[in-house]
Amino acid sequence: MDFPYLEGFAAGDSAVIDEVLALFEQQAQLWSPMLDSASEGWRDALHTVKGAARGVGAHALGEACARAEAEGPGRLPAVHAALDAALFDIAAYRHEQALRSLKG
Repeated sequence: MDFPYLEGFAAGDSAVIDEVLALFEQQAQLWSPMLDSASEGWRDALHTVKGAARGVGAHALGEACARAEAEGPGRLPAVHAALDAALFDIAAYRHEQALRSLKG
């Protein structure tokens, strides 16, 4: 995750950053089961995830989605791994922000 990108996009407004990250996390719960070749709408879900990822600075996820769009459903495991990594990065970022606020 490119958090400086997100922070710049949100003009450093921590409330906006928190809201964007919360929405991304909530949507990820919906996207994950749809990113399966057995799902009828996996291509549409993939395209949605790609746009959202690029919007929040999850560049590796956006690239994994672009590769899966170009190469097919065999790349979906890489998309899931990149989505998991982005969610882990978000959790670590939020933890770091919480610690900073405690330190004053």
